[in-house]
Amino acid sequence: MLSKLRFDATLPKVHCSADRNLSTDQIALLASCNFIRQPQNVIITGATGCGKSFLACALGRHACQMGYKTLYLNMNRFIEKIAAAKLDGTYIRTLNQIEKTPLLILDDFGIQPLDQNLRLAIFQILEDRYAKKPIIIASQLPVPQWHEYLNEPTLADAILDRLTANAHRIELQGNSMRQLSNS
Repeated sequence: MLSKLRFDATLPKVHCSADRNLSTDQIALLASCNFIRQPQNVIITGATGCGKSFLACALGRHACQMGYKTLYLNMNRFIEKIAAAKLDGTYIRTLNQIEKTPLLILDDFGIQPLDQNLRLAIFQILEDRYAKKPIIIASQLPVPQWHEYLNEPTLADAILDRLTANAHRIELQGNSMRQLSNS
């Protein structure tokens, strides 16, 4: 089941090269969906326009084709969803729905500041999913800067421990794919 993926991306459309720091072997490994069965998170980082969201959506689409329900949320939508759930009394139900989804994709992590409620929501989601269901995170922010971004040392330690332990890390490099597609 496809869940509002941002791009009509497929794994064969993902450009692999040494310049991008992305190999066909990495894509083949993730295409097996073992990261879902084992469960292992996938962290995709890189500069604006380098294809992080495209790759996350391609992995999500492939997972859907392999029978894994996928929930895609960019951080703006995630923040809105959590805020609305807090207001209308569906917060626990919302967290439970997110926890039950086999694959969760959070895109544009690190763009907006997080308040304490959002940090706690992220922690709870990661706690619920830890060693049970994976998450794909796409972020412009390099992983070493996530602790500072989360801006709450104890909670940041707990979040990063659950996110990065046993995670596949892809650090995309190169020029903006948007610029290449417009030339």
